[in-house]
Amino acid sequence: MSPEITTLSYYAIPILLVYAFYLKNIQQRESNNRAVFEEAIETGMTSPPSLHPVINQDVCIGCEACVHACPEFPAHTVLGLIDGKANLVGPTDCIGHGACKTACPVDAISLVFGTAERGVDIPNVSPEFETNVPGIFIAGELGGMGLIRNAVMQGQQALSYLAAQKRVLADGLDVAIIGAGPAGLAATLAAKEFGMKYVTIEQDSLGGTVANFPRGKLVMTAPVTLPLYGQMQFKETHKETLIDFWHGVEEQTGIDVNYREKLESVEREGDAFVLHTTRTTYRAASLLLALGRRGSPRTLDVPGEDLPKVAYSMIDPSHYADQHVCVVGGGDSALEAAIAIAKEPNTTVTLCYRSSAFSRAKRKNRDKTEALARTGQITVLMNSVVLNIGESTVDIHLRDEEQTKTMSNDAIIVCVGGILPTGFLKELGIKVDTKYGSH
Repeated sequence: MSPEITTLSYYAIPILLVYAFYLKNIQQRESNNRAVFEEAIETGMTSPPSLHPVINQDVCIGCEACVHACPEFPAHTVLGLIDGKANLVGPTDCIGHGACKTACPVDAISLVFGTAERGVDIPNVSPEFETNVPGIFIAGELGGMGLIRNAVMQGQQALSYLAAQKRVLADGLDVAIIGAGPAGLAATLAAKEFGMKYVTIEQDSLGGTVANFPRGKLVMTAPVTLPLYGQMQFKETHKETLIDFWHGVEEQTGIDVNYREKLESVEREGDAFVLHTTRTTYRAASLLLALGRRGSPRTLDVPGEDLPKVAYSMIDPSHYADQHVCVVGGGDSALEAAIAIAKEPNTTVTLCYRSSAFSRAKRKNRDKTEALARTGQITVLMNSVVLNIGESTVDIHLRDEEQTKTMSNDAIIVCVGGILPTGFLKELGIKVDTKYGSH
């Protein structure tokens, strides 16, 4: 063998091995991406909840810049290559960062709301976040933007505009802020900074939707400046850390938020908005809606549902140790709650679901639930409905057996979704567009 061939082989073999490893790695990633996408289709989880990318396959060059630019990566597989082209493989994990569009070197990505099959209701707002009803503003998740940084910026921008407009009432408030999530918190800080007369009401607790995330959930955000406080530096943190930070901001700045107070109705009276809440009535020149898209949790409408032991989300599973717990629902939130609580000591968990299959839950959650059911850590009652909630019991009707079962019960967690506030917006006269894959 000639020295030239020997030298060529010396260099070529390692190069070929590296290339073979590279190809195998690509094939494995594509296989994983395809599995994620097929599971999304299987479970019916193909509708992104917020702003999301649409990729022009004819333009995409498969460089994966969008995949790695997504702030959810690698915790969630939102984007991935299939057949050499970028695809939205985990639609429900996309929360509208928009970083993928910026990263794409060939402008193959558009950002849209809704899909051709399923529309998303988005209220019409101006660049100042004012609706078609003068004096009513919308900021944050309700406007279709789920990213915390965007919500914070929108809340303070809306209040800056309001302060400049000097809309005031001699016998009332300058502004009423509904919701104390990221947008509502920022708006409240801005209202105090501008010396406005305001009230902020929150039906739950500080943090809004974020406060209802499960314990330990990773939260993605980006640095942003808060009025009266300064920089919020978080990029990736846990829910508890972020909520603690916001409590610190609340204490340091001295803002006032009325917790556990729910807005019931709004009327127009001359130049004023009259707000009726579960506590009192307010008159305000302007109204900022910083509500989550979930609105109010969907209820079971059964006797006993007003008992203190009934909750609509699972925050900390350790609260349920040594208890008989019933979780109602068949989506990911219900299964994740049941799984987490089943790990607590001396806890019995019953999962009650009206259908015959968990068709809208991720496979990993279904597999974990089935495994815990086999070991007796979770009792799964399919085709069942809650009929009555007692102080220490719950009555569950088993439709397959045509009988009602009374079980010992200390706590019930209802995870059956929420009622979108679209109807409430329309009652106020706010124009709402249904977006079917459009800007």
